[in-house]
Amino acid sequence: MSATPRRRPIGQNRVLWLLDRLEREPRADAVIDLLRRGVRALPLGRGRDLLHGRWLGHPVHPLMVQVPIGSWLSAAVLDLRPGRSRESAMLVGVGLAAAAPTALAGWVDWADLHRQQQRVGLAHALSNLTAVGLYAASLTCRVKGREAAGRAYGYLGLTAVGAGGMLGGHLAYRQASGANHAEEVPHVVTEGWHRIGTVGEFPAGQPVRRSVDDVPVLVVREPGGAIHALAERCSHLAGPLSEGTVADGCVRCPWHGSVFRLADGWNVRGPATAPQPAFETRITDGHVEVRLRHEDEGDHEENDRELVGQGSGKRPGAARGHGDSD
Repeated sequence: MSATPRRRPIGQNRVLWLLDRLEREPRADAVIDLLRRGVRALPLGRGRDLLHGRWLGHPVHPLMVQVPIGSWLSAAVLDLRPGRSRESAMLVGVGLAAAAPTALAGWVDWADLHRQQQRVGLAHALSNLTAVGLYAASLTCRVKGREAAGRAYGYLGLTAVGAGGMLGGHLAYRQASGANHAEEVPHVVTEGWHRIGTVGEFPAGQPVRRSVDDVPVLVVREPGGAIHALAERCSHLAGPLSEGTVADGCVRCPWHGSVFRLADGWNVRGPATAPQPAFETRITDGHVEVRLRHEDEGDHEENDRELVGQGSGKRPGAARGHGDSD
């Protein structure tokens, strides 16, 4: 029995409908798997985090694309005026030179995305690859003195770049590729302490998932007694950190391998470019309580003064989020 083709709902934007179909189209999945394995096998070492943009705090690929796009757009403007062929050719060449490292950063990010995102990302890459081919042809024609052909190839390349940019925008804004998936936590969790269970409910060294104001929280009790709590959904793509592995004071996301420091949520290794929101912890009458940690130093000082004045029912070290290790 043949499947009935999905029709575009009345009133839906045709472009969005096509993009939604692209997200669900599985025919390129075998190619995606092959490319994904190849990108992940590249011997990049620490350069992988550099290309992810961990040092920048967000993906570096969108920043790098400004060079080829800006160069090619400027060349297109110059092509509207006669006698500026040398300048246009130089700009086309600059864009081509910048395309390779820009594409590498994009591929490294792409290899750690969800399948629906990878499908759109593959089309994005193919569109940009087409643009590179057209601009290479444009530069060749300009070098040979075929200015009209060079301009024609250039405008075709700019059209392909525009299509690739639209697909990239869909990836970033519709599919949240590269966005911080833990950014909303400080805006959702209410102020004050939240009780999440007894100490015995948290086996030493084991990640445990709890919830605060419907926000999943990862809780880890160290063998020495210190208790750490982080937002449980990975900032990279919302992977479940409670299903990850804990070692050397860090937790590793089971989906794409991002590593976060339990003490403060710092992203030690990518692909995550943003840290995890962290919680202060304390033990009250045998129960673990957490509250969202604020980075402002004044808040820390005020919190410490408040906790010291609350009597002996709390462990001051744990109240600062460091257990007995201070």
